[in-house]
This record gives sequence, structure tokens and C-alpha cells, in this order.
Amino acid sequence: MIKFFLMVNKQGQTRLSKYYEHVEINKRTLLETEVIKSCLSRSNEQCSFIEFKDFKLIYRQYAALFIVVGVNDTENEMAIYEFIHNFVEVLDEYFSRVSELDIMFNLDKVHIILDEMVLNGCIVETNRARILAPLLILDKMSES
Repeated sequence: MIKFFLMVNKQGQTRLSKYYEHVEINKRTLLETEVIKSCLSRSNEQCSFIEFKDFKLIYRQYAALFIVVGVNDTENEMAIYEFIHNFVEVLDEYFSRVSELDIMFNLDKVHIILDEMVLNGCIVETNRARILAPLLILDKMSES
């Protein structure tokens, strides 16, 4: 099960965070700081899976953005690794080459995409067309 989902830039600034288990606000900040430090300090040659406290971190770097997913011990690391890639492909399709600025200025749409893919910490959809359908309908409604 996914515990949290983070998008972080190389400077360590969190651009998106989504928690699927309750974590107090002050503990979130501390957790994000520790997670970011452990991911940013690793070299490109090192594995993208980290044992961290009572869960695993799976991360991928795309240009200046890191996407970090915290999961419990029973989750398949490769499945989450591919989920991260699928998420980025969906963002690329919607924003046509997504950038950090797209995420910052369209945070609501990024949350909608993530919510279409993950429900209560479980991956429920991976089909790009089905993920983007609600957003495309919202876009059509806002145009008219």
C-alpha cells in the first residue's frame, strides 16, 4: 500500500505531497526533510529503492524533479517504479511535455490525475485515456 507520494525539486522544495495515512503536519515536514535528504544524496548509479524506517522509498528522477513514493514492506517495488513512470507519462500527455512550472501552476489538475490513479493508497487505474477523461471533460466545461 502507498503511504505517501511526493514530488520534489533538486533544491529540496516539495512541489506536491499526498498522504494516504494520517501524519500530523509537524511530523510531515520532518518526514519530508529526511526523505528528501536520503534521495537527493544518492548518486545515479545507486538503486532507486531505499529501506527507510518502517517502509520503503521508491523514487525516480525526471530532469530537476524527483518523484518519491513511500510504501509498506509488502508492496512490489518494480510495480511502484513503473507506476511513477506511468504517472509522468500521463502528465506529459496532458501538459505536452510537463515541467515543474506546469505542476506548480496546475496543482489541482495534478491532484486530479493522481486521485484518478490512486485510491486510499492502492493503484486503481493505469490506462491513460481513462485517467485523463475527467480532466478533459472539465476542460471542455470551463471553455464553454
